[in-house]
Amino acid sequence: MEKAPVARPELPGSLWERLRADPVRAPEHLALAAAERHGPAAGAWAAEKRSMYAVTPAELARMAKRRHASMARFGGAATGVGGVLTVVPDLAALAWIQSRLVFFVAAAFGFDPRDPMRPAELLVLQGLYDDPGAARSALDGVGATVAQAYVSSRLSRDEQLTSRLLKMVGRKAAKRVAGRLIPGVAIAVNAVGNERDTRALADRAIAFYGG
Repeated sequence: MEKAPVARPELPGSLWERLRADPVRAPEHLALAAAERHGPAAGAWAAEKRSMYAVTPAELARMAKRRHASMARFGGAATGVGGVLTVVPDLAALAWIQSRLVFFVAAAFGFDPRDPMRPAELLVLQGLYDDPGAARSALDGVGATVAQAYVSSRLSRDEQLTSRLLKMVGRKAAKRVAGRLIPGVAIAVNAVGNERDTRALADRAIAFYGG
């Protein structure tokens, strides 16, 4: 099962434009876009696998983990070629893959991936909010966003976006940012690091949805 290569999901152009235009709210923009794009795909995937194989929810979740870890590894190697020129696109692509992973794990355990709480839970699992209620309020535009503390910062848009995306994809990614800036070296750094951080998020999601 799941031996065929899986194409890396491409970040929608409209989302990329929103991230660049409003970098301090990048996590919220990405989570909402992920719910719209990945929710239906996750539901269809889980239904298809259950119709083809006799799998438990935990086995299905591990299938999702392997699939998305591979996406993160190969995607990181591809974007690592350009070093500093591709660091922000790489982080955005990794955050997009990781967001997809969470929706697929939720679907594996029988949670409706289209439920409006799924993007809120995504932000909690990524360590951006303490609880789903606060995250959902931010997504609805009611509560404070993660990035409000950075509104008065003098950082450039790309630096702000890099900061927000690094937090989304995991602290270990932040420690590797120097390696990501060197063409060639970034290929190995991205491939290994992206996969490791994605597997770590998968483990948190499995624990959260699997009980």
